[in-house]
Parts: sequence; structure tokens; C-alpha cells
Amino acid sequence: MIKRLISTLKPVVESIPLLARIYRYTRDSWQINENPKETLLGFKFIGNKAMANGTFEPEETELVKKALCTTNLFVNIGANIGYYCCIALNLNKYVIAFEPIHLNLQYLLKNIKANSWESHIEVYPMALSNKVGVIEIYGGATGASLVKGWAGTPENYVRLVPTTTLDNALSDRIQGQDCFILVDIEGAEQLMLEGAHKIVSLNPKPKWMVEISVSEHQPKGTVINPTLISTFNIFWKNGYEARTADKQFRVVHPEELHKIVASGVDTLYTHNFFFFDKRISSEFIAQMGY
Repeated sequence: MIKRLISTLKPVVESIPLLARIYRYTRDSWQINENPKETLLGFKFIGNKAMANGTFEPEETELVKKALCTTNLFVNIGANIGYYCCIALNLNKYVIAFEPIHLNLQYLLKNIKANSWESHIEVYPMALSNKVGVIEIYGGATGASLVKGWAGTPENYVRLVPTTTLDNALSDRIQGQDCFILVDIEGAEQLMLEGAHKIVSLNPKPKWMVEISVSEHQPKGTVINPTLISTFNIFWKNGYEARTADKQFRVVHPEELHKIVASGVDTLYTHNFFFFDKRISSEFIAQMGY
């Protein structure tokens, strides 16, 4: 009954910008005053039921845990409410997190404090793009994006956030470190990588897991991600190998991406991908258990 009422009222609410903002904030913040609870993952957490009960992205979670065992520094771009940050911190890794949405930050900080990890993480409340300044971000919760129209988000569901580049934020700080960078920024991956030339070309190269949507959540009228090939090319041109972040952990080749773009048919069946120095391919694949 309640769900049916919400469904009925939603179009009316969405037509009034101020009311829509109040509705979304209320919807997303109902847990913020609760105390984080112990989870099966070994730490206290609050803010997302699937994350708290261990059913969120199960394949990706296991791959992230394996990758974290090969590194000492974890950088989370689009950290959201801190799920992967908490996993890394629970494995005694130092964490640097970027998250521009205020409400997400409140959950993230609460999860960090509940586990007494305050001195093991740096949290930066900003977006990462190809420029330094101020930028519009659309949507909220887990779907906030710098891309207008992403996942059907109304254009009036927008706010301003500070932005910087990854090169500007980290510069030479991670030079010489074995670093793992996880990126989940809803369609803005290429923008972020355009501001990360130094980081992408570091030696040793960071290992990355990047969410790159192939066909899902594209703005209206777009079938295949228009930056799909160019985003992968940034890694390929800098000596990286690309693999699917799933059970297959299979190699992604340029030829396959060109076929996807030409046909409009997604043959990758995942939206998360690993990128790592192809010179250490055999070693890293063995470390990941493949």
C-alpha cells in the first residue's frame, strides 16, 4: 500500500524541484542517525542493506580483497558511503577516498569512526575530473554523476561540487608505492583519467578497478557508451592490460570494443574492469588466483 502510494505520488513530487529535493534527501538519509552494526564482513557498517549483509557486488568484492592483498595503499574514487574503504581498512591498508556528495560523506565518516579507523584514512569531499574548480553533479546516493541525463536522472536534480584532478590531488605522493585505485563515478571515467596523466604513467603502475558502463545507464538516446573505446585507450596507450572484473577475468581486446560500438551489442557482460601493467601480467594473474 505504501509503495503504491509512493509510486503514485512520485511524478507529482518530481515536477516540483524543491519538493523533489526534500523527498530524495528524506529517502536517502533515514538511517543516518542509527548506529553502525556488526556485519559478516568483520566491521561495523550502516547505510546500505546489501553492503551490510554481504550481498553487494559479491564477485567484485572478492576480486577487490584479492587485489588489496597485493598492495599497501588503496585509493577509492567515488567512495560513496565507504563500503570498499571499510574492506581495505579492515585489511590494514591505508586509504585515500574521494566523495563529493554530502550525505554519502556523512555515512562514510560515521562508518569510519564506528570502527576507530580515523587515523588510517584521508577523505576528500570533492569530485575528480579533468579540471580544477566547480562542477555540476546530477543525482545522489549511489548514482550521482557528472554526466547530464545519467541513468534517467532529472536535470533539476543537480548541485555544485568542488572538483580537482587526480594528478593535482596526489601528484607524486604515490610514486614508488604499490597502489590499487578503485573508480566508481558513473560515466565520468574518461574525464577523471584526462586529469590523471601522471598517475596513469607512474612506474610502478597502479592497479585499477574501474566501473565503465557499456550500455547501462546511458543518457536518453545513447545505446553504447560514447567514451568506451577512448577510456580503454588511455590505459592501453600507457602499457596496461585490461580484464573483466568477474569470474572469467578474461582479456579485453580493442577489436571487441570496436565490434560492440559497431553492432550495439554488449559482449562483455560486466561493467567493472581491471587494468594493470602488462609487464607483470602473469605475476598479477597468479596473485588473483587465475
